[in-house]
Amino acid sequence: MRKALRGVLSLAVLIGTVSATGASAGAATAAEPAAKQSSGHSSSSSESSSEDIKDRILAIPGMSLIEEKPYPGYRFFVLNYTQPVDHKHPSKGTFQQRVTLLHKDTNRPTVFFTSGYNVSTNPSRSEPTQIIDGNQVSLEYRFFTPSRPAPADWSKLDIWQAASDQHRVFKALKKIYSQNWLTTGGSKGGMTATYFERFYPKDMDGVVAYVAPNDVVNDEDSAYDRFFARVGTKGCRDRLSGVQREALVRREPLEKKFAAYAAENSLTFDTVGTLDKAYEAVVMDYVWAFWQYSLLADCESVPADAKNATDQEIWDSVDGISGFSAYADQGLATYTPYYYQAGTQLGSPDIRQPWLGNLSRYGYQPPRNFVPRSIPMKFQHSAMRDVDSWVRNNARHMMYVYGENDPWGAEPFRLGKGARDSYVYTVPGGNHGSKVAGLVADEKAKATAAILRWAGVAPAAVEADPAKAKPLAKFDARLDKRDDELQRNRGTLRP
Repeated sequence: MRKALRGVLSLAVLIGTVSATGASAGAATAAEPAAKQSSGHSSSSSESSSEDIKDRILAIPGMSLIEEKPYPGYRFFVLNYTQPVDHKHPSKGTFQQRVTLLHKDTNRPTVFFTSGYNVSTNPSRSEPTQIIDGNQVSLEYRFFTPSRPAPADWSKLDIWQAASDQHRVFKALKKIYSQNWLTTGGSKGGMTATYFERFYPKDMDGVVAYVAPNDVVNDEDSAYDRFFARVGTKGCRDRLSGVQREALVRREPLEKKFAAYAAENSLTFDTVGTLDKAYEAVVMDYVWAFWQYSLLADCESVPADAKNATDQEIWDSVDGISGFSAYADQGLATYTPYYYQAGTQLGSPDIRQPWLGNLSRYGYQPPRNFVPRSIPMKFQHSAMRDVDSWVRNNARHMMYVYGENDPWGAEPFRLGKGARDSYVYTVPGGNHGSKVAGLVADEKAKATAAILRWAGVAPAAVEADPAKAKPLAKFDARLDKRDDELQRNRGTLRP
């Protein structure tokens, strides 16, 4: 089992919030010529040499350069874009929103990526970007620092405002990148891609949403209980529930250890209220977090005889899976925008965990407990119902990929009779990092072919036989790290 990284610095690394300020990384490597596709779509590097791509980007009103970093075959820019705080009333203030651009060629299609959280300031490719061998625009979600208005009017953090952020960025860059566009993201990023499509369905040529939760009725969460009753194997479920029970049975000695750990790492608990509440919140996440981040084979690292395990073994298992710093003020601060949205529009899961009996004092604590009380919150029950209804009846060129053993897939997006050329796939045994690459062979080919087709770069051979579909760009170990998104949120119950 991978050990959870500790402390505030580790959280900053996981979320990709390393400061983008400082001296420029130097001249970027010029983009390499892209291979011409047999489908007849030109992808040569015949861009005008009279005007540098950076100059064209920076000519966009409101766009400014933070830094440029070199990467072979690409140019990578970290940018700021001036956005209205309120898209309904643009005159009432602006803020700077971070954008990154992995530029390959203006004659290639473009993928619009968002994690739904912070943006990484290092070059990377989402899976669709590799598949179509294209450009990638990545956007930091509003209110995640530093893309937060000052002062922050939290009522302007909602799914429509965020979709409108993407719409403005797309309109600005479409003038340069005129080929087809896809939008993508994993987890909250997959939700974000869906909401963008719902509010601006004419912008994108396709949507690829990974492991995207769909909590239509926030107060009805029995789907999660059914999921945990059958996921994996009984032996693995018994190991996990045994450790979780012991963590609550041994609350007193383990909370003493937690208090010492908190003092050593300067952790405080003003937002959640008490160390006891923070401790239990971590323990209550244990089973969920295991299935979200791990695979069935990882059960071998979970103590098999929890009752006879030492306190340290119980501590290490819970810390390695849930992370004891997660509900300290320092762990929560980065994710305040997520918890705010979960408590106002997105919804949040509540599971029974009957194997714990009466050991829990607080149950699954609501998002309100993880947001400072100075920020008002009121839940809008209609938001997710509207999105769900729209997807069922209007989905066009939309793809959802889930993991069989991922708890967040217990309430997935579903397609209705009104959907066209849209798909839902499930990776066997997959967790929250599930991708098209993990699908069974025929579904993998079909999904890849659809992505190529939507992007307008499907080779003639793939048009004739989708079984021949494969990514157009070779795998790059640095650009295509598939576990980056999975690790970003490790430690608390977040999609």
